[in-house]
Formats: sequence, C-alpha cells, structure tokens
Amino acid sequence: MRSPVLGARIARLLVGLGLYGVAEGLMVLAGIGVGPWTVFAQGVSRHTGIGLGWLANLIGLAVLVLWIPLRQRLGVGTVLNVLLVGTAIEATVDLLPAPHALLVRIPLFAVGLALLAVASGLYLGAGFGPGPRDGLMTGLHRRTGLPLWLARAVVEVSVLAVGWVLGGNVGVGTVAFALGVGPLVGFFVPRLTTVAATPARIVPVASGPCPSSS
Repeated sequence: MRSPVLGARIARLLVGLGLYGVAEGLMVLAGIGVGPWTVFAQGVSRHTGIGLGWLANLIGLAVLVLWIPLRQRLGVGTVLNVLLVGTAIEATVDLLPAPHALLVRIPLFAVGLALLAVASGLYLGAGFGPGPRDGLMTGLHRRTGLPLWLARAVVEVSVLAVGWVLGGNVGVGTVAFALGVGPLVGFFVPRLTTVAATPARIVPVASGPCPSSS
C-alpha cells in the first residue's frame, strides 16, 4: 500500500509544478519583463511561432541533454517539470486576458512572483529532484569547480542576452525577478519541505521552471 507520506509528497509535487507554470504565465501576461529563461523562450517563440509554454517544455528537454556530460541524475520531479510547467504556462497565457493598465500589470507580476516562490517550495520541498535548469547550474558547479553563483550568472546572463536579441521581453520585471526570486524561494522552501523529503540544493530560476523555477 502506498505510504500516506509518499502520496502527500506526490500531491505537493504535482500542485507545485502546476502552480509554477501558472505563476510564470501571470508574469508573462503582466508584460513588464520576465526571468532570463522565459525571455529566452519568448525570443525563440517570436521566430518560430511555437507557443511559449510548449517552447518552455522543449527547452527543458534540451537542457536535460546537457545533463549527460555533467553526470546529473534525473528525478521524477525533473521529468515532470519538463512535462507540466510549460503546459501550465501555455494554458494560463491562452485562457487569461492580458491587462492593459499598468496599475493592474504591476500587481499581477507581484502575484506571479510570489506564487512562483510558493510553488517552488511545494515542488522542491517534495524532494523528487530539481528542475532541469537548476540541475544544469549545480552540475556545472560540481564538474567545473565554478562557484555556484558564477555558474548561475554565466548561464542566466547568456540565455537572457540571446533571448533579448531575439525579441524577448526584458524590463523592470526582469530586474525584480532577479532580485526577488532568490530570497522568496529561500524563504518558502524550508517551510514547505515535507519531513520525509530532502530537497536538492537549489539555484532559483524561471521554468520551471523556472524556479526553478522553475
């Protein structure tokens, strides 16, 4: 019989990943800038016509390929991150209208950022493995000896620059995301971690999520 604790962890994982995608979608709809990985996905979407959420899934899958030389180990949460976060982004962007008034867009972004932090606490706290982007950064740290903050900076600045050149939405929200996501996720993860779970070391990002993300 399945352990009630395991069932609760799985529920946290699924709810967290779904909410993570909704949070990303809300920040996209706010239109004042998004995190680096979503900027990258937006830029690619502009040139391919593929929906933003579907691209988030495809980018997550591509990032997993980079795990191979880094010898990162997949978790159930990692695989579900690739499948669910982008799908939730796509549904949110498709179903909800984008507001025009700045007085609505700013609070919408703030709600999205806060929800992303809560969602990160749920899915990372379930202890089923990090998202593909988080794993890429921790893998680079372990394999190259780069400090964790530098590995994160190299990856995120690179994808942000490429996404911006391709036409992704870089704005004040991008700065707010960069400054706020780390402290917010750091606050919620220990408070939402289940007793039986031992969450992987995190580098919060956009995508799945990503938190990350994300």
